[in-house]
Amino acid sequence: MIDLHSHILPGIDDGARNLDDSLLMAKTAVATGTTVLACTPHIKPPTYLNNGPAIDAAVNFLRSQLELADIPLELVVGADIHINHDLLDGLKTGRLPTINGSRYFLFEPDHNVLPPGMERFCASILAAGFIPVLTHPERLVWIERHYDLVCHLEEMGVALQITASSITGGFGRRVQQWSMRMLGENRVDIIASDAHNNTNRSTSLSDAWTLVEEQFGSACANQLLLENPQRILQDQPLLEKARDWNTVAPQKHGWLNLINRISSK
Repeated sequence: MIDLHSHILPGIDDGARNLDDSLLMAKTAVATGTTVLACTPHIKPPTYLNNGPAIDAAVNFLRSQLELADIPLELVVGADIHINHDLLDGLKTGRLPTINGSRYFLFEPDHNVLPPGMERFCASILAAGFIPVLTHPERLVWIERHYDLVCHLEEMGVALQITASSITGGFGRRVQQWSMRMLGENRVDIIASDAHNNTNRSTSLSDAWTLVEEQFGSACANQLLLENPQRILQDQPLLEKARDWNTVAPQKHGWLNLINRISSK
């Protein structure tokens, strides 16, 4: 599997606190089947003042430590970029890194309030040749009132990334329901860990793979956890979508029945 969202770099955001944390997270990733992991620390001035050159240096340091510890995990550069007024200029200059130097980059809107002009913002980024990857929309507080906007962004060409532990219930029933709905409607492009530590926000993707495979089929799990992430790393177009996985690989219960079961717990 390939994980394109993690906070594994030590001491530069709210993820790994130190090198020991980073090494434990890397060991968990390898033990649960991840071979490539993107280091994507927050860029959110004034709280997190990370930038491309600093992240490059941090990734090179962690690579050297993984080699010394004999942990076979390939690291690539990225960032979890919060919306700001000079984001496009930052992408063009390299101050804000894309994923592995591709056109794709992770961006995170405000968690609680829908940012004004978000559709216009995404359209301008797409027109400039970059592809925004909206991180964990299933966890946004405002998704319930603005799910139509999330769908429209996806239809415009914005990629959607949901969190592995959202699928398995780690963020509660509401978030799990939104995850299953977006998966069932085939609006999701990639699944990633958004790992911050080695306990409740770990680098493991294996439980999410198992649940997606059970509910939507192995082709879906493979597309979201391996093929599309690989295409992003290679700066290639994402795979085309069948609008409903039930038409591709109908399962015993179906995603709507799964949502109903979650609701009734």
